[in-house]
Amino acid sequence: MPQTASDKRHFIIVGVLVVITTVIMGVVLNAVLALPEPSVTQASTVDGLFRIHMWLIAFLSALVLVFMVYSLIVFRRRKRTDDGEHFEGNTMLEILWTAIPLVAVALFSVIGVQTLASVTSTPPDEMVIQVTGRQWSWSFGYPDGVETAELVVPVNQGLTMAMTAEDVIH
Repeated sequence: MPQTASDKRHFIIVGVLVVITTVIMGVVLNAVLALPEPSVTQASTVDGLFRIHMWLIAFLSALVLVFMVYSLIVFRRRKRTDDGEHFEGNTMLEILWTAIPLVAVALFSVIGVQTLASVTSTPPDEMVIQVTGRQWSWSFGYPDGVETAELVVPVNQGLTMAMTAEDVIH
């Protein structure tokens, strides 16, 4: 089916509306669902991933909503006396709507793996605290041999907590 100037005009209008709606929804989502102040080093990495997801959610929502509302308004049913035009599928469009989500999922997989690797990596100077859970109490063992019932965390020091339990699952 050949494209007419009217078809191109509809796609341009919808494209502009999708961009505008995406920006508005992205700003609103990031404002309403504001992330808390970071309290650990890894927070900025995870927060960045959340922000990317918020923008993706805004774009996909805008894409669906704008196409749906635009189609409902512009192409509402009118009285017809003849049959509609016959048209075949569009192979290029089918390839695109298969390939674009595939690329998006692959991209987010790479970003997710990088984020996970960044968050779970342990610096060589990180302090390891042995944490033992008991029924009704915890004990914390430090590298210098001190064991206490109160957790004391040094400032600006990387920390790993190796957790075990003596009696029950905590």
